[in-house]
Amino acid sequence: MKPVYFLVGLLLSSAATAQIKLTGRVLDQKGHALPGANVFLRGTYDGGNTDSTGTFQFTTLRSDTATLLVSYIGYESFSQKLTLDKSTPLIIRLQEAANELNTVVITAGSFEASDEKRMTMLKPMDIVTTAGANADITAAMNLLPGTQRVGEQTGLFVRGGSGEEAKVVIDGMIVQNPYFSSMPDVQSRGRFQPFMFKGTSFSTGGYSAQYGQALSSVLLLNTTDKTQNEGLGLSVNLANTGLSYDHTDRADKSSISATAYYGNLKPLFTLVRQNIDWTKVPEFAGTSLTHRLRPSKTGMLKFYGMYSASQLGINFIDPSSDAGKTAFNQQNTNFFTTSTYTDSWADGRWLLYSGLSYSYDTDATTFDAYDFGRSSERLQGRAVLTRLLPRNNSFLFGTEASRVTLRNTVMGTRYALHDNYAALFVESQTYLGRNLAIQLGLRGEYSSVIDRFNLAPRLSMAYKTGLYSQVSLAYGQFYQTPDYRYLYLNRTLTYERADHLILNYQIIRNKRTFRIETFYKNYAELVREFTGQPYDANPYRFPIGQTDNSGNGYAQGFDIFWRDQKTINGLDYWVTYSYVDSKRLFQQFSVTATPTFISTHNISLIGKRYFEKISTNIGLTYTISSGRPYYNPNSETFLADRTPMVNNLSFSASHITRIHKNLVVLYASADNILNTHNVYTYRYTPDGKTRYAVGPQSYRSFFVGGMIMLSRKAKVNVKDL
Repeated sequence: MKPVYFLVGLLLSSAATAQIKLTGRVLDQKGHALPGANVFLRGTYDGGNTDSTGTFQFTTLRSDTATLLVSYIGYESFSQKLTLDKSTPLIIRLQEAANELNTVVITAGSFEASDEKRMTMLKPMDIVTTAGANADITAAMNLLPGTQRVGEQTGLFVRGGSGEEAKVVIDGMIVQNPYFSSMPDVQSRGRFQPFMFKGTSFSTGGYSAQYGQALSSVLLLNTTDKTQNEGLGLSVNLANTGLSYDHTDRADKSSISATAYYGNLKPLFTLVRQNIDWTKVPEFAGTSLTHRLRPSKTGMLKFYGMYSASQLGINFIDPSSDAGKTAFNQQNTNFFTTSTYTDSWADGRWLLYSGLSYSYDTDATTFDAYDFGRSSERLQGRAVLTRLLPRNNSFLFGTEASRVTLRNTVMGTRYALHDNYAALFVESQTYLGRNLAIQLGLRGEYSSVIDRFNLAPRLSMAYKTGLYSQVSLAYGQFYQTPDYRYLYLNRTLTYERADHLILNYQIIRNKRTFRIETFYKNYAELVREFTGQPYDANPYRFPIGQTDNSGNGYAQGFDIFWRDQKTINGLDYWVTYSYVDSKRLFQQFSVTATPTFISTHNISLIGKRYFEKISTNIGLTYTISSGRPYYNPNSETFLADRTPMVNNLSFSASHITRIHKNLVVLYASADNILNTHNVYTYRYTPDGKTRYAVGPQSYRSFFVGGMIMLSRKAKVNVKDL
């Protein structure tokens, strides 16, 4: 499902109560500027990075006194106690440290958007102001290099990987159900809003030993440590109405955020023509609560909980049905909660992270009155201890454990399984000489459902080639428990495996980023199914054949990324290109072939500009994807046919104003402005004589709405627009 109740409060990016601005410059001992230095207040996330002249500026809600911390790779850390009622610019000189790097950052296989890395790719405001992303985190990731845009399936498809091979992680915890429940031939949105998170790190491969159970990639999301705005907010749009409330106590030790919403897509579908035969227009409601508490100067306790419920019904195209359509009905209930505690001691040399989460999701689903209900439950815990060593070296070790329960009903037959999963991991980061950094990791995992253990080594390294440029290399082995649909019938299967090798070059200078990355993935021990029957292209079929781990495959290619925020004043634009060549022997495949979710070429052209005089942000996105393989029963060669090229031009706009001194944000978007009749795949009737095209939910659509913050102190940071 592609619900569009997505801009509830998302354009608010900074609080405005009693703010104090801190400014200054960070220099070396010779007076040279240090661009990209990290400047922040101890015990808070108030801070920023220095620009090309070494200048920094940021605001804080703290009062009285605070300790300013400054760090820069290759230099000794700096701290100074400040009286925050003074506005005199600060001049800070850092002492160069011996045997350390001063600019190199390990980046192969990942795009960072956090407060801790100088390499900033996407911020929450990037996500909500990018046309075509619809304020959806995973949709925005699909505009970065390395991803495949697969319109009729849900998930992140990365460098030849399927949607099941990518995991979403919030505060270190794997999210069991990160997307709204899927329905036939419609891509579902992610459940979470961008401004819940302070940083986004998207790994396209070669990721850290801290994470596992993902053959292709992980999307790491870290929740914010403070509310975005004070007071009450109200939003209304074509899909839903929502209410939000944020409050922080005067001592800045505790804060609470709450939201509630109700939606019905009937008004939107009345105005936007649908390609789907809806029998029950989607209706949904939900609520969430976030509480943050600082029990000590260095400790932070966070709790987040959400609940949602929805229902819908359609008649979807089904070539195997005599009527050509099959009735589909679904009622979903989802609950997710996570709590984390972080702390540090010994002047920040020891760092503790711990967390506990629980999720429950159930779908009461029927296909043509047959019961296909399913449910999942996940309880997990995690603890990581990090030791920061001299000269920016570090060492960490940690553990995680989870218990997963899954149930599925297939035409009256009930299946269930329980998996107790445990992992141990260690990782070190070492700086050798002036130009080289190496990160070594090792992860061990055990899964009770298959009674197997694995040991996965990881290696990343970076070499500085210039003041603003570097090359990075990453290698690792990655394991994943087979799809639970196979494990319902065969518990003797072993882990599926992928080996990653990634080489990266990037240069970041003067608000411009150029990055090129090449990769090779080797797949081994993939699950194969032997039915003794011709290939069945039905994507909703339940596996019934004998299975083993004799499958294999590969994916190789390269990505190019260019982002320019400098050349044209006020204009921010990106250009991305991805090439992938991939073949597999897995699932029902009898021969090696390119899977149906692979498009060889993917291009994204993204531009946005904020017009200060009219307080309006405008964005345009144009995407192109080459055709994907589809099964043609009349073809002599398996999966040799290709769909037409898919292209999409999208537009978004947001306007900021005030009514009776209350902040108001109005927004509008249009998808597929050119009204291109894109085709995602084709399906055939059992006799192979009739072909059906599967396309988007609607060819051209638009969306409008607005929100008001009932607080005269609310602000939007236009620099983020």
